[in-house]
Amino acid sequence: MTRTFNGGAGWVLVLVHTIVQYPVTTVSGDTYTWGPWSEALDPAEYKLDVRAVGDGTFEYQLSGRSKTIAGAQFEVIIDGKADPRLGDNKGNGQFLIDFEAGRRVNPIDAGDAKGQVDVRYDLTARHLDLGIMSTNDLGEPVMADYAYNEAADGAGDMVFNIDGNAGGTAAQEHITLRSRWQSNGLGRADARLAGGDLATGAIASECWDAQFRRTFYTDSVNFAPTEGDVASCAFSTTDLPPQH
Repeated sequence: MTRTFNGGAGWVLVLVHTIVQYPVTTVSGDTYTWGPWSEALDPAEYKLDVRAVGDGTFEYQLSGRSKTIAGAQFEVIIDGKADPRLGDNKGNGQFLIDFEAGRRVNPIDAGDAKGQVDVRYDLTARHLDLGIMSTNDLGEPVMADYAYNEAADGAGDMVFNIDGNAGGTAAQEHITLRSRWQSNGLGRADARLAGGDLATGAIASECWDAQFRRTFYTDSVNFAPTEGDVASCAFSTTDLPPQH
C-alpha cells in the first residue's frame, strides 16, 4: 500500500520536475508553458503550464487533449501548487489528480483508474496525505484517506481509512488500517471494521519480526485463532485513530 501511494505521488513530482528541465516552449507574463507535445502514435497531446506566484512558490497544471476528436480542448488532469523555498528535497505542496479527465483525454491508455486523488506532501517533515474520491464497480461512492509519516532512520507509521460497500446491502462499511514499524523492520498492524452490515465491529492485530515473519495475531471475533505472544510485538498495544 505504501509503495503504491507513495510511488504514485512521487511519480507526479518526478514527471513535473523532469518536464521543466527542458527549454520552455512559450512565456506569457508570469506563466511558462512546455508543450504541447506528443509522439506520433499517441492518442493525446499534453502541455504543462507553470505560473510563478511571485513569492517563490509556483502553481502548475498538466493538461491534455485528445488527438482523435476534432476540436478537442485541453482539459486539466493534474492541478498543483509547489513551495520549493526550503531547498532541494525539502519542499512542500499539493496537487489534485483527476482520473476522469485523464480518461476523457486518453481513454486508450487510461487504465481502470477513476475518481480523484488530492495529494498533500511535506518533504522536510517526511509526511504525505492523500484524499481519495472514487466509486466501486456498482457506481457506489468510495472515500478513503491515507497518511504516511517516516522518520530519518526509516521507521514509520501509516494510517488508511476507507468508507465503502464491502458487500451485503448497500450500506457502507468503514475500515481503518494502521501499520507501525521500526527501522530494523519489526512492526505491528491493527485493523478495525465497523458500521454498515457489520452487526458487531471487529478489531484485528498482527506483529512481525525483522524477517517479516508473523510473531503474533489476534482478533476480537475469533475469525482466526490467536497465535504467538504479544510480548514479541515492537509496539505492545493496539493504537487506532478514533472511529469516523
